[in-house]
Amino acid sequence: MIDDEVPRLELTVDEHDVVRGATEVLKVIRPHWLSDSVRFKLFTDGITNKLVGCFNQNNNNANCDAGDDSASADVVLVRVYGNKTDLLIDRKKETENIRLLHRYGYAPALYATFRNGLAYEFVPGVTLTPDTVRDGRTWPLVARRMAQMHKVEDGVGGEPMLRGKMDQFLKLLPAVFSDAAKHARISAIFPSAAELRRDFDDLYGKLQQLGSPTVFCHNDLLLGNVIYNADRGQVTFIDYEYACFNHQAFDIGNHFTEFAGIDEIDYGRYPEREFQLRWLRVYLEEFTGGPCSDSDVERLYVQVNQFALSAHFLWAIWALIQAEHSTIDFDFIQFGQNRYEEYRRRRDEFLALTYKN
Repeated sequence: MIDDEVPRLELTVDEHDVVRGATEVLKVIRPHWLSDSVRFKLFTDGITNKLVGCFNQNNNNANCDAGDDSASADVVLVRVYGNKTDLLIDRKKETENIRLLHRYGYAPALYATFRNGLAYEFVPGVTLTPDTVRDGRTWPLVARRMAQMHKVEDGVGGEPMLRGKMDQFLKLLPAVFSDAAKHARISAIFPSAAELRRDFDDLYGKLQQLGSPTVFCHNDLLLGNVIYNADRGQVTFIDYEYACFNHQAFDIGNHFTEFAGIDEIDYGRYPEREFQLRWLRVYLEEFTGGPCSDSDVERLYVQVNQFALSAHFLWAIWALIQAEHSTIDFDFIQFGQNRYEEYRRRRDEFLALTYKN
């Protein structure tokens, strides 16, 4: 249970004028900042929400691009939820997750919430790229931090979210998309919702036999959600919108699928077996607190790659819902197609993987 409350502001930020809205938020959480000394930076990388960095120019070091710690006290990030994303995301649970993980030192501080967003601490560093996620200075940090997060206890626990979240997404799929051109594109790529449900049920039935432990997962560790601070030699995970208890192997497998990137997706970047085995050994040693056997690593390798299939499936359906509702300029249908086709391409290969008990 989390008892440290943060301010709740009864205001709605116009997603088409986030700077004006962010100014209103700052009046409450940073009342000592002079309005003419604050400048703003709009971040354009996200495909779910809109994000603006607000920083106080009275601190000459305050810079949203800075990798040092000098800026963090004078920078506030304001995130405005994407249109209709409350259909997909439990926003109350998200704020609880951020506060819980901040207590562990794993997440930035939450400064305030408002009707359609939140304000939180700036984390100095840079987001990972398809190149840096494989760098020997960064991937062990990610593996260890994920293992640490997987040992978090919230005092409540719960069942793995995967099945329920997929059920939720499939129910949100429009029978007919409001844009006729989008409907035609989607119908040419994807089978019916009923067929998708049968396919996922079959896949999940196989995954359940793997016995992957239920742990506290991030569930959305794309490269932009990992901040690397070279000076500190550490990584911080951000954006806990989907965090909750889930299958351990899903969180890792989902992260591996994100090695492909988003803007120019290349699934040839999916980590090869040798890299995965090194990564998984570092993870397991942190998770268990000691050395692990080759068979332990091999077992997790099989689980992770098979659960990666479910990650592709989940985000493909998510993308179709976003295609119907999001106002962000992004080709969600193409993204969903990429995910779904990769799921189909790798399904038989990954499901054929086995390990010796």
